[in-house]
Amino acid sequence: MTKEQRAMLTRINEYAEKVMPDIDPQKTPISYQLDMLTPIMKEIGEEQDKSLSDIFIEYMDLASEAALEMENKLQESLKDIEDEDKK
Repeated sequence: MTKEQRAMLTRINEYAEKVMPDIDPQKTPISYQLDMLTPIMKEIGEEQDKSLSDIFIEYMDLASEAALEMENKLQESLKDIEDEDKK
């Protein structure tokens, strides 16, 4: 993930925290979440001369990549803890 992509992901996530602070993403319909994120995605799209759908696709890809990074870090941490316990 590039520095610019990470900045975009952070910007959208920070916006989401402001407009949807108390939702459960697993229980909230995706259509509602997208409606709430549309303003920031449109803004970014205009800045980057990209369509809303292109920004949405990129955001979903980046969010998946970030989740995978977090999962890998968690697994490494758990492995480190297990290794420490074995000593």
